[in-house]
Amino acid sequence: MNTIFSGDSQIKIMELTVSHAEKYLGQFCSLLASYTRKTAKLRDQADMLVRQLNDFSNTEDPELRTCLKNLAEDLAMVQDYRQAEIERLEAKVVTPLKAYGEIVKNKTADLKRFNSDRNRELKELQKLEKLRRKNPSDRQSISQAEVNAQKAINNCNRSTRQLEETINDFQRQKLEDIKKIFKDFVTVEMVFHAKALEVYTHTFQNLESMDIEKDLELFTGRIRVSESTLDNQALLTSSMAHQLSTSLGSSFRHTEESGKTFRSTILQRQRVVEEEEEDEEEEDESETDAQQTRQSYASQYVRIHRQKK
Repeated sequence: MNTIFSGDSQIKIMELTVSHAEKYLGQFCSLLASYTRKTAKLRDQADMLVRQLNDFSNTEDPELRTCLKNLAEDLAMVQDYRQAEIERLEAKVVTPLKAYGEIVKNKTADLKRFNSDRNRELKELQKLEKLRRKNPSDRQSISQAEVNAQKAINNCNRSTRQLEETINDFQRQKLEDIKKIFKDFVTVEMVFHAKALEVYTHTFQNLESMDIEKDLELFTGRIRVSESTLDNQALLTSSMAHQLSTSLGSSFRHTEESGKTFRSTILQRQRVVEEEEEDEEEEDESETDAQQTRQSYASQYVRIHRQKK
């Protein structure tokens, strides 16, 4: 009897070990599965942002268009890394934690079998004590009860040794698995963030190199072109009206000189417009060259790997 009660504290420790593993590893599994799902949702939102950046860039001038397209390409590349992060978390973190549901169930069944053997031992010992008190002279019944009690004790001792080995192996596996699972978790996160930092560093420098004044100059030039067109039309109309009124009260020679002056003005205006168009073409060429030198990290990555092949 004393042996049975002396093992209660050890059994309590075993039961707590299994119950704590069931509780906390189950919570870890649930939380990390949710973490993985939310990471997948973040990837989906970033993909939508990439599409919006590309659509918006098509409406802007060269400098902003180049920077936004490069940003979209780099952001899409980061989402490829995020997808790899999701797959690794699922395989190396969530799946091993899920396996503990079945492991804990088996250990709980082992504890129940042990408790059943221990209760049987206790009943046989209580039966023996009762016979000894009531019929101390009935040696045959007492001997049979002693045999049954000894069998129960031997069976319980064997179950105890097996349970100790089982729980000890369980604890060892749990420690090793928790160490590996969270090492893998940290490694997966470090790899993703290191790759993302490398891409975003290049992206930041790309955005920093954007020349706002170039786009602003083009925009201002378009506004000025429209205003000068209206001014030219007003000037042309007033000039024609003035020449018509003058020709009615002047000589033919004066009219001819006015016509020459008017044609000269038109030719000068045409030359000014042609010079402006040439300047714009030169600016477009320089912008094209600048765009070619500024590339996204994703484009450079693909080009470098193609050269290696």
